[in-house]
Amino acid sequence: MGNSTVSDARNITLVMDFYELTMSYDYFKQGKKDEIAYFDMFYRKNPDNGGYVIMAGLQQLIEAIKDMHFSKGDIDYLRTLNMFDEEFLSYLADFKFDGTIWAVPEGTPVFPYEPLVTVKGKLIEAQLLETFLLVTINHQSLIATKTHRIVQEAKGRPVMEFGARRAQGYDGATYGARAAYIGGAAGTATVSAGKAFGIPVLGTMAHSFVQSFDTEYDAFKAYAEIYPDSCILLVDTYDTLKSGIPNAIRVAEEVLQPMGKTLAGIRIDSGDIAYLTKKARMMLDVAGLTNTKISISNSLDEYLIRSVLEQGARIDSFGVGENMITSKSSPVFGGVYKMAAMEKDGQIVPKIKISENKEKITNPGYKKVYRLIENETNKAIADIVMFADETIDPEKNLTIYSQYDKWKNKTLIGGSYTFFELQKPIFVDGECVYEEKTLAEIRENVKKQGTLLWDEIFRLEYPHAYYVDLSERLIDYKLKMLEEKRG
Repeated sequence: MGNSTVSDARNITLVMDFYELTMSYDYFKQGKKDEIAYFDMFYRKNPDNGGYVIMAGLQQLIEAIKDMHFSKGDIDYLRTLNMFDEEFLSYLADFKFDGTIWAVPEGTPVFPYEPLVTVKGKLIEAQLLETFLLVTINHQSLIATKTHRIVQEAKGRPVMEFGARRAQGYDGATYGARAAYIGGAAGTATVSAGKAFGIPVLGTMAHSFVQSFDTEYDAFKAYAEIYPDSCILLVDTYDTLKSGIPNAIRVAEEVLQPMGKTLAGIRIDSGDIAYLTKKARMMLDVAGLTNTKISISNSLDEYLIRSVLEQGARIDSFGVGENMITSKSSPVFGGVYKMAAMEKDGQIVPKIKISENKEKITNPGYKKVYRLIENETNKAIADIVMFADETIDPEKNLTIYSQYDKWKNKTLIGGSYTFFELQKPIFVDGECVYEEKTLAEIRENVKKQGTLLWDEIFRLEYPHAYYVDLSERLIDYKLKMLEEKRG
């Protein structure tokens, strides 16, 4: 367990924008179906005006590509649209991805304008990947990043993912829980995610449980008798300080202690969190329940968690729901999928997209991306995007250039830096060559890669801007293409 699919029987190939099919049909009729194209998936802006993104969703993308096929039902449906001839439908019926893909491993911090996924393949097959590639990487990277921000502000206290009922649908709940676990959540309340991915499942009771008994004490007593080893009581159904905590203490003394057990914890889901937790801690300690933990939920996010802790709140763990599972404050991750090159007569011909908004101008060509590490500090200096046939000699000076302005550059002195390639081979000629990672390995990668970055990159407000620069050859080629395309 750890990287299972949610439904092995479901084919998601038709999770695509209709224009993927209309363009592919035109390629087919124009005799372009076997032309080789290169596409880059990247993004332009960090969510929440943050300083980074945590890459996630690669395993689900791999599974989708392995299973990419058009079933008889798919073909029958497409036939009803009266847009495609039988020759093209027969081509789709025999479709199999035979291309090559490189991608950044899950759990790696990444930054704007660098290729996260690069696809090389026949024009149609590379085109047809676009939608489900984007929806997979965009969604899970967004939630993993939001969770990482929240966990960071919890300062070592466990954060539980409680968001299923507020998620954007069943898949949003299940795959969102997976992404949250990658981002650092201690576990999830979503049972489907526990089954599919081996994530620890956590949960206690709802207010309805307390209300279903004649008294709050009766509810707590019944729960303690069934779960004496993990008894966490929800204490805010009626009155946290006057009823909930006193009844929890009473159950601890009258039910659990005679069994040789102790009250594991209480949960507060409403009210002034800082005030209530300080009062709760005092009441529990006076009763001798110094080991009883206090858990908090109720529309939490990274800013509220930071605020209540600064106010001295006595909290041992957090349950975070809607703000995590939907990334409510920044709910869209703007990953895009753009053509970078095509092959003609055995040569790679770079392609560029031009826009009046310079941030939408793409970097042309088949490229690789490297992370440059300063030897003295063992911290990342910048990432560099360069043509795939370029090389780096760390014993020689290396000048890196801004995405748009060649005058803005920095020279690294030979011998002062090392580097590693961010992307790894995932598919080669249609065969998956990437070794599947467990969620534990992915979570560890988040920590490992995070140590290579300066703390200032992880600030919530005005984080340090990490540079993704270009090689001299790439910036020169890009500027030349801009001049030519603009006449």
